[in-house]
Amino acid sequence: MSDSRSLAISLFSELLTSDQLLRNQLTRVLPDRMEISHFSVLNHLAGQGVEKTPAQLARSFHVTRGAMTNTLAKLELAGFVHIRPDWDDARRKLVSISPAGDRARQAALTAISPLVTDLVDELGVDRVRAALPVLRQLRIQLEQTDDK
Repeated sequence: MSDSRSLAISLFSELLTSDQLLRNQLTRVLPDRMEISHFSVLNHLAGQGVEKTPAQLARSFHVTRGAMTNTLAKLELAGFVHIRPDWDDARRKLVSISPAGDRARQAALTAISPLVTDLVDELGVDRVRAALPVLRQLRIQLEQTDDK
């Protein structure tokens, strides 16, 4: 096996295993049966500060519209998002974070902060900072491949 292929297999094995372990730990600490997908959408909406269509959210998270519709329905039922018709195009809906959603997001951030901060501290701030550009470029390349 070539060095490049072996390195690629090791890289993706580590990424996939780390992803699964981190998701398991995050799921355990998120408040009120919140799922990672719920927190991710709330965090995205809070960070953007503007309404988004379900289709825009689905594209941002690289999921199907059906999967995003399911997530948004759960968030709306919990009172964490507002979904309203687009007054300019009745075929579309617009989604925004509600005050309750913002409070839930803050509670989630409070719950996960010790976990992720401890991980960074244990790995070392300089090592994490050095790894970020590689991980970011990997994500960008994967997004470009996904868009094709």
